[in-house]
Amino acid sequence: MSTKEADFLRIETPPTTLREMALDRMRRAIISGVFEPGERLVERSLCDQLGVSRSVIREVIRHLEAEGLIEMLQRQGPIVASLSWDDARQIYEIRAMLEAKAVADCAQGADAAVKAALTQAFAALQAASQGADPMAIIDATTTFYQVIFQAGHNTMAWEIVTRLNSRISRLRVMTLSTSGRTRSGPQQLKLIFDAIQAGDPQAAAAACRAHVAAAAQIAHQVLLQEAAVPA
Repeated sequence: MSTKEADFLRIETPPTTLREMALDRMRRAIISGVFEPGERLVERSLCDQLGVSRSVIREVIRHLEAEGLIEMLQRQGPIVASLSWDDARQIYEIRAMLEAKAVADCAQGADAAVKAALTQAFAALQAASQGADPMAIIDATTTFYQVIFQAGHNTMAWEIVTRLNSRISRLRVMTLSTSGRTRSGPQQLKLIFDAIQAGDPQAAAAACRAHVAAAAQIAHQVLLQEAAVPA
């Protein structure tokens, strides 16, 4: 077989499997609130809703349990995991540390190509913020941060963020549901964007910490209100 023939056979982009599709649908359903915290997840119902086998559902549940979105209870089975303020506080603290360093590193070394990629990502984020789909905002925000982390060569830090991303996204959806957050959030991110474009690491890090602190304050209020509501 010639090299040309071998290249022709190579699969550059593996096809999405049924399990991956089901996992993505379930993850997004939990993050967006279709399944509420504490809600019991019945395998048979999920099979019918997603149109997949019970073995696929069990794989999906195991994966989402590892991501912290599902909790297994004895005699009850899987339920949607609840987020406590203590868990959320730790996530915001981790975000503040990792993201502040990432934006500073990005601002320090961003070249024309990085700035162009970040401009495109931020434009997509602004466009998503004009709509009513919180998941579109979540996706655009994730892409925006991915460009920043990769540009600053913070690959291990991005790996940590990625592992927490499902719970981070749940918190983002929670804060986006509050009044004015779809405006104030992008405005705060613009300060980060402007500082990176200006090559100012200190301003970028300060804007990042302020953005995370504002989100943490909103999440704290929302979680306290939820805890005060009788089950």
